[in-house]
Amino acid sequence: MKPTTRGTLAAVVTGVAAVIGAAAVTPAVAAGSVPVPVPLDGVERGLNLPVPDIAGELPVPMPGSPEGPRYVEGRLLPDRAVPQLPVSAGLPGADVRTALPHVLGDGFDHLGLDAPAADLAALTPGLSLDAPLTAPNPAQLGMPDPKLPQVAVLTPLLKTVPEADLGMGAGA
Repeated sequence: MKPTTRGTLAAVVTGVAAVIGAAAVTPAVAAGSVPVPVPLDGVERGLNLPVPDIAGELPVPMPGSPEGPRYVEGRLLPDRAVPQLPVSAGLPGADVRTALPHVLGDGFDHLGLDAPAADLAALTPGLSLDAPLTAPNPAQLGMPDPKLPQVAVLTPLLKTVPEADLGMGAGA
């Protein structure tokens, strides 16, 4: 095999391996949440007591694109001077398991709480303004009429459905 052919073959194999490796590894931002383990092994060994197993999930907020200003006939300024920004993320999740010394009898030797991360959709506050003048009035040679200025604060919005499961049972 010629050295040129070997070099080309090596470059192709290296490129294919890089593409496969990049496809297999996904960044943390592509995931909706990041797992957060709580290491308590040192406490368990130091105190010689069983400690609960604790793990959590932290959401990664993802901003969306804002809805632009809307122009309304008869107003000098657009309807939403400061648009609301949509943000999608989630509420943090938790998973806690701890051993019970048969407090409630046989078959109840652990207590567990499972609260998975819940989706959260939010809109930031916005602002809508209107000028103290009307549109040009043809009856007054194009001069606008005065009027009271208008200001409206667009309230923020939160939408989520959190859930949790608390249970006792046998096993760890």
